[in-house]
Amino acid sequence: MSGDSGAGTSGAARARTYGTYEVFRDPFGIPHLRACDALGLAYAQGRVTAFDRAWQLEVERHRAQGSSASFLGADCVPWDRFARQARIADTARRCHEALDPGTAAWVGAYVDGVNDGLAAGAARDERFARTALAPAPWEPWVPLAVWTATHILFAGFATKLWRERVAGALGEEAVTLFATDGPGTAGSNGWLVPGDRTASGAAIIAGDPHRFIEDPGVYQQIRLSCPEYDVLGLAVPGVPGLPHFGHTGAAAWAITNAMADYQDLYAEQLRGSGSAVEALGPCGTWEPVHRHTETITVAGGADVEVEVLETARGPVVVHGGTGPSGGAHRADPAGAAPAAGIAPRSQTLSLRYPPRVRRDLGFAALPALLRARTVADIDRALDGWAEPVNVVHAADSEGGLLHRVAGAVPLRDRANGLRPVPARDPRYAWQGWAQTPAEPVRGFAVMANARGIAAPLGVEFAPPHRADRIRELLGAGANWSPRAMADVHGDTRLASAEPLLALLPPLGELSPAAASLRARLLAWDRHMAADSADATVFSAFRSATVRRLAADPVFADLAGAPTGPEVFHPWLHLVPRVGYALEGLLTTSLLPQLDRAAHVRAALEETAAACAPDVPWGQVHRLAPWSALPDAQAQWPGLGGDHDCVNASSSVPGVTDLTSRASAARYVWDLARREDSLWAVPLGADGVTGTPHHRDQLPLWARCELVPVVTDWARLTKESI
Repeated sequence: MSGDSGAGTSGAARARTYGTYEVFRDPFGIPHLRACDALGLAYAQGRVTAFDRAWQLEVERHRAQGSSASFLGADCVPWDRFARQARIADTARRCHEALDPGTAAWVGAYVDGVNDGLAAGAARDERFARTALAPAPWEPWVPLAVWTATHILFAGFATKLWRERVAGALGEEAVTLFATDGPGTAGSNGWLVPGDRTASGAAIIAGDPHRFIEDPGVYQQIRLSCPEYDVLGLAVPGVPGLPHFGHTGAAAWAITNAMADYQDLYAEQLRGSGSAVEALGPCGTWEPVHRHTETITVAGGADVEVEVLETARGPVVVHGGTGPSGGAHRADPAGAAPAAGIAPRSQTLSLRYPPRVRRDLGFAALPALLRARTVADIDRALDGWAEPVNVVHAADSEGGLLHRVAGAVPLRDRANGLRPVPARDPRYAWQGWAQTPAEPVRGFAVMANARGIAAPLGVEFAPPHRADRIRELLGAGANWSPRAMADVHGDTRLASAEPLLALLPPLGELSPAAASLRARLLAWDRHMAADSADATVFSAFRSATVRRLAADPVFADLAGAPTGPEVFHPWLHLVPRVGYALEGLLTTSLLPQLDRAAHVRAALEETAAACAPDVPWGQVHRLAPWSALPDAQAQWPGLGGDHDCVNASSSVPGVTDLTSRASAARYVWDLARREDSLWAVPLGADGVTGTPHHRDQLPLWARCELVPVVTDWARLTKESI
């Protein structure tokens, strides 16, 4: 493919501006791009991504702009409404306007490439014709909108809505009772093995980001080469560069979710009528509120009007109660309800999030990362990182190591991190930005969303099981090689099973079937292996326990159907919350009235009586990815692992054994020889259903196998179009 093959006059002119480029493919169809300079390479990345993944790019653009219902139908209205009310596209425009000229030109080159590749990419994919979707030109700010839409729920501010419900039902002391790596969050594993523990004497970085698995995949394997740099890694389709995972040959980096809390919900009091609305701000001052309406076009349905409000704190994302102006609220002179400020079921909530406040997503770090040659280069680049907040591992071929947090976290009252806080109280205003921690690497450095280096910046973290298990596995060996890392990726031990199993021995008389089941569970090796029938039986017992606990009268006020915007409902269902917090609920002293032993006994009897299926875990624990247009004929594999395993394929205890959240990619970066590095994604390099490279990595990924990185251009196939 050469840069002068643009579609139409403007495309040809742009191609001449950026010069020629070359596209090579490895045996898995992974693109390796070579161009004359950095701008030409960004153009090539955009164009090739559009050719490979036009449907995915257009879905993401419409989601970022709040217009996905226009071709996907009414099911997308809740997201589109949130995207518009949260002002995702407008935030992206503002952040783009604030870019330095060099970064803006680089992002613009990528967008020009997307625009010149969309027509050819759309022609490959029948989903455009099926939905009557015509690709539209991208504007320069769209990559920033795609990034914002991808990560705006990343920090899980909706958990604050759940904590508000918990405090109202169980009291203030129980506000973090369900603390866990819960539904809707995104985590990761990552580990850095220094050179004194590897066979080569150089560091190895490995890990896997845990996200909802999508078809096409959320990460794109790619190589970007020009005279200035030659970098391979995992790109986010729609965004230039390699933001999260990359290897420059001399240096490499990887991230996990820091579990930081950096988004706040403010309980607003609004007044007014007609088009004029005011909000009660700090110190009792009434402030003007931006207000306008937008229209969501719905395929096969009526248009939906959306009121967009924004206070001095941020966009209103929850309208509560009744009042004038379609959701505008009258003042409540009587003042506060519970500690956070306003009665939970009558709140109007604004969202304050750093990119909207700072007009910065940290995009200037992206081209800087591509130019990195040392850990110091990576560290400097990440000083400008903003969104989302990540824990970073980096290493270079000279022995440099890095373990730090990168991103923008506001300084404010601790209560902001727990629940919605009253907008009118100046105590809850932001007071600058936190210093991001760093610490030296001593032995193995492990990041798995647990409480650790990022602890000062967050409220809830993942249980320590994945991090502890990775350290245990790494500590048991020496002379680590890239190939040996697959065993760590695939580990299925479920340490979080212990608190539930520990309640079994003290149980009194049981039916013969239940006694037999108890003996079997206690003898189980605690591995959620794909071929383990014991794992299946344990999951059935665990689910029965979860459902019985959730039905206990102590949780009655949390059991109702969620209210408010549908986009937040995944955070607000009781049974999944109990399922993910089971370990803590079984050991907490906060609920003395909860008869855990009785519920466990009943669940054991129920499971024994139901004759839980004695089939391998992988037969019921099957992949169930998200797709904008699901393929009803697709056959998805069974998987090993579970949400607290290193192989973190998450089921939802008490709801389903299927998994929609797992490793969205796996990588091993070797700093001795980049060509010995390994990687894999859940599906494949091509986003078009039915093509040879759409799902060719799926069976390997399901077995936690990785494919070789190819760096020798002579071993690649040059593509010409």
